[in-house]
Amino acid sequence: MPSVLFVCTGNSARSQMAEGFARRQGTKWVRVESAGVRPTGLNPYAVWAMNEVGIDISQQTSDALGDKDLRRYDFLITLCGNARNSCPVLPAELRSEHWDLPDPARIWGTPAERMSGFRVVRYLIEQRVLELLNRLTR
Repeated sequence: MPSVLFVCTGNSARSQMAEGFARRQGTKWVRVESAGVRPTGLNPYAVWAMNEVGIDISQQTSDALGDKDLRRYDFLITLCGNARNSCPVLPAELRSEHWDLPDPARIWGTPAERMSGFRVVRYLIEQRVLELLNRLTR
């Protein structure tokens, strides 16, 4: 069973949403986790955005990248430049790729404006996760 680790800076939004989509779509054939360079806890807008599409990520935890044994994973996906630049030296067998996605937590404005930004990023993440899972099944 292939294993994927999604990484972003705070493990609060992008990597959590990616984990949620991957769990829903590949639950029986891929092991999925997420982590952050400096974990900050789940962003409530991320939880809300995922609930809108029927995925509950409220019980996922915000984990530190430093606590993960990278030898346990087949793929490491970074979702922001800071995470890519902060990753330790990766084991040779660990395949990695970078998805440079905007940070929805940096969107300011009314709650409706912030939610709109989270929806856009949620859509981008869903598309990338589906593409990744499709490649893993070949």
